[in-house]
Amino acid sequence: MQVSRALEQHIAVFGESGSGKTVMLSSFYGATQEPRHLQKSLFHVVADEIGQGTRLHRNYLGMRDSARLPAHTRFSATSYSFSVRLKDGFDARAIKARPFDALRLVWHDYPGEWFEEDVSGPEEAQRKVDTFMSLLGSDVALLLVDGQRLLDNVGEEERYLKSLLTNFRNGLLSLKDDLLEGGKPLVEFPRIWIMALSKSDLLPNLDVFKFRDLLIEKAGDDIVELREVLAGLVEASDALSVGEDFVLISSAKFSADKIEVTKRVGLELILPLAAMLPFERHVRWAQLKQIPVKVAESLLGGAGALAAALIGRKVKQPGSVGLLRNLVGFVLSKEVLNDAAKLAGDKLRDINSEALAKQDYLTATLTRFRMDLDRGEEEQILLRSRR
Repeated sequence: MQVSRALEQHIAVFGESGSGKTVMLSSFYGATQEPRHLQKSLFHVVADEIGQGTRLHRNYLGMRDSARLPAHTRFSATSYSFSVRLKDGFDARAIKARPFDALRLVWHDYPGEWFEEDVSGPEEAQRKVDTFMSLLGSDVALLLVDGQRLLDNVGEEERYLKSLLTNFRNGLLSLKDDLLEGGKPLVEFPRIWIMALSKSDLLPNLDVFKFRDLLIEKAGDDIVELREVLAGLVEASDALSVGEDFVLISSAKFSADKIEVTKRVGLELILPLAAMLPFERHVRWAQLKQIPVKVAESLLGGAGALAAALIGRKVKQPGSVGLLRNLVGFVLSKEVLNDAAKLAGDKLRDINSEALAKQDYLTATLTRFRMDLDRGEEEQILLRSRR
């Protein structure tokens, strides 16, 4: 996490060519530009590069109004930055007390072709390495499992799943020497790898538990081998979650002559997953002492600001015992940090209601994100690791 006046979170999206990455991103952004979202939401999502925002919005409108899919992109390695700008309430004190003013989501789209095909030469090989290096600061990675490919291999899903995971694993192994300078494992690296079923509308009878069970039954050993490869890249490999979190995603409902963009699944969880899942997971790992100090400093860099915003109050600096210092100068007791990470149930709802009443839209938004993750689990489209 990086914090100035914006809390910056990175998410990396991996998937084979045709798995739906561009459609997913366009649907995610386009939905935030609809009049209903602009009127009802406590925040606006703004593309930091105007041209990128225009292209994504055009893709979305093409789907919504003309049933036209976005053009297929090959070897297009692009990062997209979105600012989540909070609406201002009338309480100037609440605005002034914010530990930060906006969230920023940086979305890294890694070309699927680089896990399926050989590069054309040294220049492309270097671009492949540089692109992967650019996403090492991601807190969360999504590995897309294509629902259409599962449907095409009904009864023999392991053929597709093993191919997907083997290609991805071998692609990582091919990058290892270039990524590890002097063979030293990486401190900054995506630590939470979520298995995401894209095009989940094609498999309406598959809830998140059935999706998890299918992956474990058909490709459990391959997931273990993928984790071992990732563990070989990262320092403090106990603080690594691979194939322990699962989510269902559908960018729209598709038919022969219509794309219903309002019938989405899971896209509303992208911001909550990017903003809140790393916070709760990293604090838990710190509690269990699974991460050395150097790694903890990297992972918990913005945790103090996020915890202060989540509980909706300024945190006074305590004494010198049992403290976690983060990069923005907040000093929090472990108890306060842990309480914020475990916030749930009635207490979470009470803080959300109180923040709305006070027009403290930062706390209201963050607590809403936590509630969204809980609702995702209740609706069986999200399954979070308990480790």
